[in-house]
Amino acid sequence: MKILKVLGITLVFVILLGLTSGLYLNFALPNVGVAPELKVKKTTQTVERGRYLANHVTVCMDCHSTRDWNAFGGPIVPGSEGRGGEHFDKKAGFPGNIYSTNLTPYKLSSWTDGEIYRAITSGVGKDGHALFPVMGYQRFGKMSKDDVFSIIAYLRTLKPIKNDTPAPDLDFPVNLLNKLGPKQPEHSDMPALSDTVHYGGYLVNAAGCVDCHSKQEKGVIVAGSEFGGGMEFILPAGVIRAPNITMDKATGIGNWTKDMFVRRFKTHTNSESKPAKLSAGQLNSPMPWTMYGGMTEIDLGAIFAYLKTLKNQNNKVTVISYAK
Repeated sequence: MKILKVLGITLVFVILLGLTSGLYLNFALPNVGVAPELKVKKTTQTVERGRYLANHVTVCMDCHSTRDWNAFGGPIVPGSEGRGGEHFDKKAGFPGNIYSTNLTPYKLSSWTDGEIYRAITSGVGKDGHALFPVMGYQRFGKMSKDDVFSIIAYLRTLKPIKNDTPAPDLDFPVNLLNKLGPKQPEHSDMPALSDTVHYGGYLVNAAGCVDCHSKQEKGVIVAGSEFGGGMEFILPAGVIRAPNITMDKATGIGNWTKDMFVRRFKTHTNSESKPAKLSAGQLNSPMPWTMYGGMTEIDLGAIFAYLKTLKNQNNKVTVISYAK
């Protein structure tokens, strides 16, 4: 009887602990504080810097626009910049339904610059809900404040597009665990262009290269697999896997030169070349080649210099697997 009594008390304690924890997660988090009061200066220089970052480095427009998946690399449909609505669902391996937000003034005109800043760098929306980390707020919070302000300045110049996107609908318990992600930003200064390796590292963080070019389990990068490739993109016709971009000569890009690396991107931005149309059932690359290809050759070269400093990963990736 004493054993049953102890077990009963223990069970009640566990239930109360679980209930208390659930209530805390649901109602107390995220807790990164109120949005700061700030007013971003919108100058020609800041807007152009923001345009460059949002379209070619942080590639905000990648998810927050409509992409033409009938063409290689899914280039942005002209005129859809910032309208939002890209759908991330269970078929693609996400824990529920997530839709990218409309970033044009149609949606953001009611947001303060501080609220946009908090969303970009801490992952908290205007209404206080935690953003799902397919939006790279954790790495954007490591960028320089000036670069983040430039992105905000650029977003304010977008053409308003009427498009109301659904609220996210996450599965349990992810809907609670997701609230643990947001945190205060930890900004860093942008290194000098002459400090090539560190400048390349800054760009690699902003571009999120590690997010795709690593193995992931339940949305978390597998420790030790960074940049070695392997993340899977599940598509109706099969699976695309991100390649190994470490300097391993057998399985990575160790035999590439800087010129080869830069040319691989610039091929997709030549004025005489247009993204190839795909045939029915052909797998497409999720890599936004035309967007990243818009980076300057200096920036692409710096990224290559940084990648050369990383630990080699001997990991042969079968990039394409068609469904049987």
